[in-house]
Amino acid sequence: MPVLPETFADPAAYHPSIMEMTASLISSKNYSGVADGELVISAIAGREDGFEELVRRYQRPISAYVYRMVGNYEVALDLTQEVFIKVYKSLARYRPEFKFSTWIYKIAHNAAVDHMRRHAVREQALVSGDSDQREIPIDSGWLTPEQESEKKERRAEIESVVQKLPAPYKELILLRHSHDLSYLRY
Repeated sequence: MPVLPETFADPAAYHPSIMEMTASLISSKNYSGVADGELVISAIAGREDGFEELVRRYQRPISAYVYRMVGNYEVALDLTQEVFIKVYKSLARYRPEFKFSTWIYKIAHNAAVDHMRRHAVREQALVSGDSDQREIPIDSGWLTPEQESEKKERRAEIESVVQKLPAPYKELILLRHSHDLSYLRY
């Protein structure tokens, strides 16, 4: 068995029988037994159906993953398309010692994080065009120092009350709220 090159950049570096075997599996349109790495080899060799099969295998899972990260279906579809364009353009740099799925999910993760950075709402105030220069605050989602202080006070009061409970009740409360365990387990 020939030694695999460090990247798929040079399909000629593979033994011809591997290329022929991969091409015959892919040309039969039966992709169930074809590994992702073989499809990458096929796509680099210029066979469109190799890349089409990779898209077919990963389009839904990548879309779902990106959607869970960005929370917007339309944006997730656009980012998924960008991911597959990036994958196609960088197939030659794919390193076969890593799973293809790991590689494509990393590309999807980076695309989603980049999108979220570009579209993050930063805390700021808008100044209206009026002559009195009124500021219009934008809700940042962060607690104000006053709200933080109130939250700490409430937490201290609750902890004080919980400490006064009998041991079995205290344990139930702590396990439920500190470790997210269900009451039904007890």
